[in-house]
Amino acid sequence: MLEAFYKTHDYLVEHVQVPARRVLMDEINWNDRLIAIKGGRGVGKTDFLLNYAKEMRVKHPEAARRMLYVNFNDFYFTEHSLVDFAGEFVASGGDTLLIDQALKYPNWSRELSLCYYRYPNLRIIFIASSVMRLVEDNKDIGHIVHPYNLRGFSFREYLNITLGIKLPVFSLEEILSNHVDIARRICQMISPLQYFNDYLHHGYYPLFLEPHDFSESLLKMMNMILEVDVLLVKQIEVSSLPKLRKLLHLMLQQTPCSLNVSSLADAIDCSRSTTMNYIKYLKDARLLNMLYPDGKQFPLKPTKVYMQNSNLCYATCTREPNKQAIAETFFYATLHGNHKINATDRSAMFIIDGKYYMDALATTPSKTGIRYCAIADLEVGQHKNIPLWLFGFLY
Repeated sequence: MLEAFYKTHDYLVEHVQVPARRVLMDEINWNDRLIAIKGGRGVGKTDFLLNYAKEMRVKHPEAARRMLYVNFNDFYFTEHSLVDFAGEFVASGGDTLLIDQALKYPNWSRELSLCYYRYPNLRIIFIASSVMRLVEDNKDIGHIVHPYNLRGFSFREYLNITLGIKLPVFSLEEILSNHVDIARRICQMISPLQYFNDYLHHGYYPLFLEPHDFSESLLKMMNMILEVDVLLVKQIEVSSLPKLRKLLHLMLQQTPCSLNVSSLADAIDCSRSTTMNYIKYLKDARLLNMLYPDGKQFPLKPTKVYMQNSNLCYATCTREPNKQAIAETFFYATLHGNHKINATDRSAMFIIDGKYYMDALATTPSKTGIRYCAIADLEVGQHKNIPLWLFGFLY
């Protein structure tokens, strides 16, 4: 039985094509025994996992048979348990299981916990939907799992893939204190603004590398998020799908915006509380971002709602997003993964890590203020005016 899975594993590892090594690969403690790779649909989680297997095969070819990729889409798991499969794998000398589509397996968290305690020499690395709650309220694995989030491509990664170059990562502090020199060095090699609008439109998702129409692929992916990730994991009735789709359509038309929950509830024919829960589901599914003041969070109404990344802003034919909306959306998306980003009662749009007051602007203001400004039409900045594209080098 295992041989069939090894055959699939070998084929997938041999043929995986990863255009750029992801920064997350070096941030994970691979010695942990239960690791979750979370992320929105379409960001490349499966390829990430297979690329890890490929790297391990190159480094340790003698240990190739000790690692195995399995996908719970396989009908084998409709009548065989993960615990028994893991036991057979361990008995044959295996020590690392790579599991895809965990959300398709009933009682996935309970059986992962059983494997963890029953087979102490087994490591399990599994792909988790962003909608799955791994730590919060998960009594099975919340205390033993180590989750990591895989995001879509940064602007830096997009440039490296598109141009076949290797541009480095810069920290937020490096950018704020030394952005002029950094931007000048990069501009000696390339013209970032020549590629920035393309990235904002289609560079976040690996979909742009496929020989299909990007817009159609993006719409298909968004519908899959609603139909599979949200409905399956949140156990929502299929009859609610049209309401979720309409809510997402309204968000595509309105964001960035403050929420009028009553208006949205009337539009989708739901109660206010259900509407707020649906908005939270869209946020968990990596379709929306919600901006709160420091210390505030759901279920309170956010100060502002954004699409999760700028590519999503173009996913409707009924509205052409304006440059200011795109600038704010990109800024929020590129910072919130590794930094705390909040609304503020001062005149600035954002406060970062509780200390940096910042605006994200489409065009250069007439005069320099006392706070930082990330500006979309700027190639090289000065003083506290910083090119917006440079924040795409944070990962």
